[in-house]
Amino acid sequence: MKKVYLIILMLIVATPGFSQQLPQFTQYMYNTISINPAYAGSRDAFSIVGLHRSQWVGVEGAPMTQTFSIHSPMRNDKVGLGLSVINDNAGYENYTYTYGDFAYRLDMSADVTLRLGLKAGMSYYHIEEELFTDQEVLNDPFFRDKINRWTPNVGIGFYLSAQNWYIGGSAPKLINNNNNEYNEYLALEQVHYYLTGGYVFDLNPNLKFRPTTMLKATKGAPLSVDISATAIFDESIYLGANYRVDDAIGGFLDIQLLPGFRAGYAYEYPISDIRPYTSGSHEILLIYELRSKDTRYKSPRFF
Repeated sequence: MKKVYLIILMLIVATPGFSQQLPQFTQYMYNTISINPAYAGSRDAFSIVGLHRSQWVGVEGAPMTQTFSIHSPMRNDKVGLGLSVINDNAGYENYTYTYGDFAYRLDMSADVTLRLGLKAGMSYYHIEEELFTDQEVLNDPFFRDKINRWTPNVGIGFYLSAQNWYIGGSAPKLINNNNNEYNEYLALEQVHYYLTGGYVFDLNPNLKFRPTTMLKATKGAPLSVDISATAIFDESIYLGANYRVDDAIGGFLDIQLLPGFRAGYAYEYPISDIRPYTSGSHEILLIYELRSKDTRYKSPRFF
């Protein structure tokens, strides 16, 4: 397997212009602040979100990702602040992203708001020590030094929303840092562009329907398109299905267990070439929110 990982590393680190993709999620609509700083404070509550994703279960060295975020509106409720952390492991590689988020709200009308956001922080790229115990790797001049480094980055975004719909766009990392200090081999971080949107339809007093979508564009990688549809029962049970074009299909269940506390589970089955080698991908989501009585939105937020 070390030779397999070595090939992967050569592709990621040695190929000029190769794009390191940010992690992908089934339940992206609950993890928006990790990709869009303008989302900070938009839920009109003190919000804590934790998510764990095990991708391509059964494949040794497959990606495993954890995210943690906190965000809230301030006393001046036009300002939202947040903190988002992503830890992403794949094979011998590890990426850790730690970013602060700032959003400012502009009231377009009594119901529609536009938030503009700024994200700033650091990324840590690390290759595990175990890789360098292989003599073949130690003799390779490409790996004459271990690649472990912190790099700064900034991102921007907007979030236009009302009670029952939203549109967002963002680029969470704008600087193309090179994770390899040797000029002849480039390991560039590529800019990722996101476009998200969703709408909530009231079908009857106890049932709502929420379609959402996310598009992700990156230089050197195919356009990623996620489409999901969710049935919301009594504003407490969310049952949905998702489709990532030419990649995976899946479903998710999100339940309001206690006031302010929700838990969710998602499963994805691949339809790409990796399908014979894995049983699928799993996600676990936990959300805790504390809302004051004096809030802008009197009914629950659905995204």
